[in-house]
Amino acid sequence: MKMWQRAAGALKDRNSILVSSLARRTSARNPALEEAIIKATSHDDTGIDYRNVNRVFAWVRASPVTLKPLMYAISMRMGKTHSWIVALKGLMLMHGVFCCKTSAVKWIGRLPFDLSNFQDCHSNPYKIWGFEAFVRAYYAFLDQRSVVFYDKTSKPSEGPLMQELERLQKWQLLLDLLMKIKPQARNVRVILILEAMDCVIIELCETYSRICNGISRVLLNIYSANKTEAALALKVLQKATTQGEQLSVYFELCRDFGVINATDCPNVKKIPEEDILELERIINGVSKKEAEEDGYSTDIVVRGNMELTTRDGLQTIITDKWETFDEDFKVNEGLMIGFYERKITNNPFEISPNNDLLPLVPINVIGAPASKQELPDLISF
Repeated sequence: MKMWQRAAGALKDRNSILVSSLARRTSARNPALEEAIIKATSHDDTGIDYRNVNRVFAWVRASPVTLKPLMYAISMRMGKTHSWIVALKGLMLMHGVFCCKTSAVKWIGRLPFDLSNFQDCHSNPYKIWGFEAFVRAYYAFLDQRSVVFYDKTSKPSEGPLMQELERLQKWQLLLDLLMKIKPQARNVRVILILEAMDCVIIELCETYSRICNGISRVLLNIYSANKTEAALALKVLQKATTQGEQLSVYFELCRDFGVINATDCPNVKKIPEEDILELERIINGVSKKEAEEDGYSTDIVVRGNMELTTRDGLQTIITDKWETFDEDFKVNEGLMIGFYERKITNNPFEISPNNDLLPLVPINVIGAPASKQELPDLISF
């Protein structure tokens, strides 16, 4: 980035901070939080400001009341920007907010800003299109992810197996959107894109873990399924087979691109063809007893699994048929929270002797006595 662009970006950030500092604190606005968000989504293209990113996460963890001013500040910031740097940092920040351990973020629904047609107005369009495409793809995933988590619609008329299958289809949709977040131009190999790709890989592994373990649960109960459920299960398995092939290509692309988190991703194995044929027999009305009489194995899910841990602690479950990630994914618990916090060496909330960093203000439930806010432990992996 040219020096004048850096200077102009820094000036914009300072002006934004000044304007937010003049705002009156209300239920919808928190000037200190807005300052942290502006710094976390600055125009600096050299990387993420992890110190202020973690301040934002701590506010989110502190109380669900924080969510309203948080969403206001992020939506205002994203709604005004025409810089791919600010837009991408905002999406990464939003991604981390979704992964905070608080139930309040599950009720966000659609994102309060729209980057589906994002364009950077400050650079040569022939040189910037790869960055714009990356931002749009990242936004499409996060928007849909938020919808999937928000969807609390219950369908009591449907059985648990059908509900599980519908959840799997939603996760498969998210996996498709995740794999669209990728570099499409040579000039996008910059620090900020690599950091974003690290976040994407973590989310992708978690999503794939949910899909694989969901399929395992479905196959355990497949002989109690009716034809409609079996047909949908077959569709899910066929989709999973295709996605497994696409994942292998995606991981290889990321490794070639230099994404750190992609270096230790395990190989993705295909779902055996006999499992798919077994579902087809169920759809065609062949019972378990008839299948066994014809010499077909009805043991779709293999027992006696063993665990495999990669160098970075990424756990997988290996069977002699196909491979799944550990459902709880405990090593990477916290997702982007862990990603951001492993980048810093000191507690970002520690107050210096000069008080140059504002402490968090604990938000208490109405009528409850004030108490000291316990700072969250840093997570690393």
